[in-house]
Amino acid sequence: MTTLAHTFHIPVMGTGHSIDTPIRVAPFGIDSVISIVDDLLVERIRKYYAGEYDLPFESIARNAEDGRARRITAYLNTVDEIVRLKFEALCNEPFFSENDKAKYFEMLPDTSTLKNGWEQLKAMAPSLDREALEQRLSSMMQPGAIDVNIMTKLDRLLNGSGGQPMSAEFSDANAAFRGFAMSNVRGSVVLSAGFNPRLFAYMGEFRDFYRDAAGELTKKIILKVSDFRSALIQGKFLAKKGLEISEFRIESGLNCGGHAFASEGQLLPFILREFHEKKDQLTQTFQPLIDSFYESMGWEYPESARGVEPLVTVQGGIGNSGENERMLREYDMDRTGWGTPFLLVPEATPIDAPTLELLKNAGEDDLYLSGASPLGIPFNNVRDSGSHQWIEKRARNGKPGSQCPKGFLQFNTEFTEEPICTASSQYQVIKLAEIDRSGMDGAARKKRRSEVLEKACLCSHLGNGSLIALGIINEDRGPQAICPGPNLAWFTRTYTLREMVDHIYGRVPSLVPAERPHMFAKEMAMYVDYIAQQITITDPDDPKGMKRIRRLYNNLVESMDYCAEIAKGKAYGDENLTSLAEAVRTERVRLDAIFTSEPTHA
Repeated sequence: MTTLAHTFHIPVMGTGHSIDTPIRVAPFGIDSVISIVDDLLVERIRKYYAGEYDLPFESIARNAEDGRARRITAYLNTVDEIVRLKFEALCNEPFFSENDKAKYFEMLPDTSTLKNGWEQLKAMAPSLDREALEQRLSSMMQPGAIDVNIMTKLDRLLNGSGGQPMSAEFSDANAAFRGFAMSNVRGSVVLSAGFNPRLFAYMGEFRDFYRDAAGELTKKIILKVSDFRSALIQGKFLAKKGLEISEFRIESGLNCGGHAFASEGQLLPFILREFHEKKDQLTQTFQPLIDSFYESMGWEYPESARGVEPLVTVQGGIGNSGENERMLREYDMDRTGWGTPFLLVPEATPIDAPTLELLKNAGEDDLYLSGASPLGIPFNNVRDSGSHQWIEKRARNGKPGSQCPKGFLQFNTEFTEEPICTASSQYQVIKLAEIDRSGMDGAARKKRRSEVLEKACLCSHLGNGSLIALGIINEDRGPQAICPGPNLAWFTRTYTLREMVDHIYGRVPSLVPAERPHMFAKEMAMYVDYIAQQITITDPDDPKGMKRIRRLYNNLVESMDYCAEIAKGKAYGDENLTSLAEAVRTERVRLDAIFTSEPTHA
């Protein structure tokens, strides 16, 4: 089985901010994830990189048959080819020189067998034995994975040229999956945003997601989950189709970048403890279902694959080496995900200069959960982005909303038979007029108008930063949106790739100050804010809604009690456990105050 070079990965970040990250970091053995939601963006990035590396390029028209899948396949093949070229060149570099090959080995975790071999090599005098070790180490090097992300809920079913709905295989999610499945990439598809039966059923049509005779998987499935229950439910559905989950990727519900999918009040450490205690149940539950499927197909499940357990990893708000170490040691996580800090690493992510400057200077008050997403899901945002400025200017000029050039988020049918996007001009003009005709008082009307106008054209704006950074479009031609997590506030400059990797592994003085609150403390405060907001929008006379509020409260209190236990323990490295103990005290008081000030909800 493949041994991971690093104990961290770089998760997906928006549609554009990790669009070419594998090209940048995979030659150094680092895994990363590309969003393939926007096939029109990947086509433009493909054209750019084909020119940079003198690779053949033939445009795939927007209205081409199966164009979405073909564009994604073509881009992933381009990325795969460039990573191969760069990795081969790196491997062929000599040892004992200040080059990328040395950088590859220097960045490996100190526990790495490969790095230990390299340290041994450096201590050897020139000899045949040293030459043999050089060859062996070079042969053991491996590039990082080129993984892709599909947000499963983004699954429009479009009409064909005759106006009739196309077959299910051409839905957005299925076409994106097919694009990855047909590519040359030997990586994983990361499925996020929940359960999609249509997509999950379609995945079984591709043989690369099943074991070969040697027990290997050509392509793998990673499931991003919020809790153990969702891991079991989705894993069982796929296992019945013989599909294995190679990795369960746990993410903090709120303390993350991008869209935020809040849990029912359980904080991340509480969820991690359950995974740690029940990890064995995953294989025990899924393997009999997988065996049954293979038998029904007349296939033989390879004995060499038996006993291979899925990886369990975690991401969302990790900010220093001590917190990273806790994830790996205390909860036995196989790896951690570091996203937001890499937005400040130009070697890893393509961010335009104005947005990069905005991120460097962003404080805690500048990073917030917004209502900018047309999906109606809380969206991590930064104040005064290019996108925000563009939205405000359009509204001031009496031209609210976007022309909706891509339409990936067209789901609203409030005013139309065909779905439209709530960030579109078409929707906002109608909705604002309705609000103005309503009997709301001035304050309520102003609030509702603000909520409508807040929606951003994420389809385009999240990709514009990468296009600007690569010089494909000018800065004034593309409003830039970006979706960092709140962790960004403590990273205040740009960093080299080597600096950030050494920070993760605790090999250098921490890049963040000692007073930075513990990741669990930050998440706790965010959930108290969240439950306060949920109370304000829940009708006290709605029994189902009030039952959920009570469940949120009880789960949050239970999680706080567990965090109090953690705070009494020994810190890992530079963890700020003092801040966690303080957060338990202050946030519990704040939580109880929210309920006592709302007697109808208590």
